Amino acid sequence: MATATLPSASKARTTGISPVDRAAKAERPICFASNEPAAFDLYLRLGSPRRVKSNKIMKTKIRIVSQLFILGFVIEAISLTGAIRAADTNVAGEGSSLSDKDKTFMKKAAKGGMMEVAMGQVAEQKAQSEDVKSFGKRMVTDHGKANDELKSIASKKGVQLPSKEHSMKWTSDKAYMDAMVKDHEKDLAEFKEEASSATDPDLKKFADDTAKMVQEHLDLAKETQGKLK
Repeated sequence: MATATLPSASKARTTGISPVDRAAKAERPICFASNEPAAFDLYLRLGSPRRVKSNKIMKTKIRIVSQLFILGFVIEAISLTGAIRAADTNVAGEGSSLSDKDKTFMKKAAKGGMMEVAMGQVAEQKAQSEDVKSFGKRMVTDHGKANDELKSIASKKGVQLPSKEHSMKWTSDKAYMDAMVKDHEKDLAEFKEEASSATDPDLKKFADDTAKMVQEHLDLAKETQGKLK
């Protein structure tokens, strides 16, 4: 009669360990015998494999974050520099659309405008006719506003305008009105020419608006002149 051979108790214990128990056993801390000081010292200096890997990952993350921060700072600095350069270019280029002819016109218009204001002020004080006094007052008001507008444009375009005030000598109402008719006829032609040929849009608009004003002055000057004959 055949008899079955039973495994020994030690073998059963060895082969009967479950996978869970094996994993738990693998996770247990490494133990060193008291006679293994060199291995224990190496373990203390290097740490466990899992701890070393974790430290490396953390250092990599810190390095990446630092690089991203530096990159963002560099991009911001470049953008700010570009904006400053663009602003400088705009400021420096404000007068670039003005031709030499435009600049000459502006200086001449400024000089003529100041003369109109100075003569108008004298007319208000010295004229005998109320119509001439009223005309002189109109010249001071209208040309004063036009002069201020031209100064604003010149400042923005970087053009230096003459600033010397005119001193006028009064002779008579008729002489003043004759001069006003002649001056406004000449001014009207020049402002119309500039309005059609100016290369700068701001100056073009100023010339066009002022030409309309000069036309009104010329009509009023002729009417007032006719009353003195």
